Amino acid sequence: MGLIRAAVGAIGGVLADQWRDYFYSDAIPADILAVKGQNREADRSSNKKASDNIISNGSVIAVADGQCMMIVEQGKIVEVCAEPGQFIYDTSSEPSIFYGDLGPNIKEVFKAIGRRIAFGADTGADQRVYFFNTKELVGNKYGTPAPIPFRVVDERAGIDIDIGLRCFGEYSYKLVNPLLFYTNVCGNITDYYSREELDSQLKAELLSALQPAFAKISMRGIRYSLIPAHTNELAEALKEELSEKWGETRGIEIQSIGVSSVTADEEDEKLLKDLQRNAAFMDPTRAAAALVGAQAEAMQAAASNPNAGAAMAFMGMNMAQNAGGVNAQALYQMGQQAPAQAAGSWTCSCGKVNTGKFCPECGAAGPAAAWTCSCGTVNTGKFCSECGSKRG
Repeated sequence: MGLIRAAVGAIGGVLADQWRDYFYSDAIPADILAVKGQNREADRSSNKKASDNIISNGSVIAVADGQCMMIVEQGKIVEVCAEPGQFIYDTSSEPSIFYGDLGPNIKEVFKAIGRRIAFGADTGADQRVYFFNTKELVGNKYGTPAPIPFRVVDERAGIDIDIGLRCFGEYSYKLVNPLLFYTNVCGNITDYYSREELDSQLKAELLSALQPAFAKISMRGIRYSLIPAHTNELAEALKEELSEKWGETRGIEIQSIGVSSVTADEEDEKLLKDLQRNAAFMDPTRAAAALVGAQAEAMQAAASNPNAGAAMAFMGMNMAQNAGGVNAQALYQMGQQAPAQAAGSWTCSCGKVNTGKFCPECGAAGPAAAWTCSCGTVNTGKFCSECGSKRG
């Protein structure tokens, strides 16, 4: 009795699955990465009793822009199409008398009935259609919960220190290899796979990759305050850091990254400004100008005090002039002498900078002064290298 019931069920199931199917996917929302295809059934359709997860040979699959279609049979990917338009699945293991030659198809139908009887009238097969969202997925916000080290190098000011940065912005990514994504991430989903299931992991990995990406930006001499103007370099650095994790494992690629703000810690910001200000005052002329400005402010402050008067103002100016044992006039003179000293100076092999003929540190002789021969040749030795004339 059970055998007869299985035979009747197998015949009915195979006949019900003779209709060609039409699979499609509505516009995939921005928060969905993959969705199972739907078999369209109109109210007047006769294809009401078809088996679940069975795709008849010759079935049509509609692929829209920004989508990639994938057919999985018995857990194995058998077809992939990312070109918009109509795709006809003509290699299905489930025959249909409505597609191809009738004679061979009838033979395949009887074979299918025999297979289903062996499975107790069940299909013994599983075929599914999946659609993947291949559009650029934007609006992924990120922000560093803790400061990220950033190396600041300013050769002019002699600065080479690490500071802490906080970075905020948005990035976008795109599914470029649906096969990898299906194999390693979403698998045999029932209905859909949303971004919510993956975005927290992507964000954590992006924040981890920001530190080496910032290091590469720093090596190019880009100041941290100018990072928002170099988002292309930052995106390329992040792509390089995340290519293995995202591209080679999940089939995902960063498309763009936007930096809304990059700020340093208040202590680090103050330290940088102090160092740069102190480096500027290494120039005696600038130091003199700063001292004159301080003296002027002191005079203005004293003059504005009704209890002090002009006498106190000049007294404050004299105190400012003599503070530290140096005054503005002396600094101006040092600034004027510095270029002349630099022009006639020379550096000994011991590292000492000298202006005389011998190094006061190790006693080594300095380079001989150049002289011009009557023939026009510039020499440093006792005789002219061109005409042999003796140095005059």
